[in-house]
Amino acid sequence: MNIIFMGPPGAGKGTQAERIVQQFNIPHISTGDAFRAAMSQETALGLEAKKYVNQGLLVPDEITIGIVNERLKQNDCAEGFLLDGFPRTISQADALATILAQDGKQISFVINLKVNRNLLLDRLTGRRICKSCGATFHLVFNPTTVPGVCDKCSGELYQRADDTVEKVGTRLDEYEKWTSPLLEYYSAKGTLKEVNGELEIEVVTKQIDEILRGPAE
Repeated sequence: MNIIFMGPPGAGKGTQAERIVQQFNIPHISTGDAFRAAMSQETALGLEAKKYVNQGLLVPDEITIGIVNERLKQNDCAEGFLLDGFPRTISQADALATILAQDGKQISFVINLKVNRNLLLDRLTGRRICKSCGATFHLVFNPTTVPGVCDKCSGELYQRADDTVEKVGTRLDEYEKWTSPLLEYYSAKGTLKEVNGELEIEVVTKQIDEILRGPAE
C-alpha cells in the first residue's frame, strides 16, 4: 500500500504516521529523513543536496525527486510506504507518478488531515521544550505540573523561535499556497481522502484505518 500523508503543520501527521506504519509494516518516509540519510551516506545526490542545505537554500526539484526515487527503491518499500512531506508541488507529484509507474505501482491513498487554522495556531504556539532533556509539553494539551518547569528533569522550558504566532502564521500560509493545488490534483485522480484531524487521536487513527482497510463489516 502506497500512501501519502498531507496536512498543515500541527495537524498530527507524525503521530498518525507512527501508528499506520506499525499496523501495515511499511516505512514512514519524510523528505527530511531521506535528505539526512543521503547526505550522511554521501551519495552523489546527497552531496549535491548538501551544497544547498549548507547555504540555507531550497533543494532543487530534480535533486529532491532523485533522492526520493532512491529511497523508494530500497527493499523495505517493496510492500508499500508512507510518504510525508513529498510531493509538495504538482511537478513533484507528476514525477512521483512516473517513478512508481516504472515498477507498475501507483499511489493507493492520499490522506489529508484537516484542522481549523485557529486550532493549529493553538497547537503550535503552545508547544514548550525542555532546555535540558528535550522533552516536549504543551501549555493547554500537555501542561507541566509547575509552569515553565519540566516534569521529567526540572529543567527550564522554552518556546522554539519558529513556534511564535508570526512564524506559525507564515508557515501555514506557505503550506496552503503550495498544497491547495495538490489537493485538487489528487482529488481529480480519486485518491484523496479527507480526515477530521481535530478529533481525539484514537478516533483519527480509526478513521484512517477504515479508509485503508475498508469499513468493518
